[in-house]
Amino acid sequence: MAVDRAPGPPRAPGPARDRGATAIADRVVAKIAAQAAREAAGPAPEGGSKPHASVAVHRDSARIAVTLDLDYPADVGRRCGAVRRRVRARVEELAGLEVHEVTVQVERLHSALTRQSAGRDRVS
Repeated sequence: MAVDRAPGPPRAPGPARDRGATAIADRVVAKIAAQAAREAAGPAPEGGSKPHASVAVHRDSARIAVTLDLDYPADVGRRCGAVRRRVRARVEELAGLEVHEVTVQVERLHSALTRQSAGRDRVS
């Protein structure tokens, strides 16, 4: 006895990766990286800049450069390591890119003493 099957939903022609592509703009990856750096570094120092990121994406991998300001005194190595780990994890998680390198450059150290002296006018 033959069984009649009702037509079901059409079947996909193959795995999803073979049916299309997703392109994520470099500036989107840079925004993800900058936000992740903010999360890891904490609030920007008074008078300092928020972290900024630039990226180079090639196929499914990225190289990321982050610049940031830190308060003084700070354990610069520990803070930069935390930024590096957070940026790598968030970009891999949210953009699906393999991160080969995260370079962190500290542009300035801001101390309470320099903030106080910047507020005063110098007399020659």
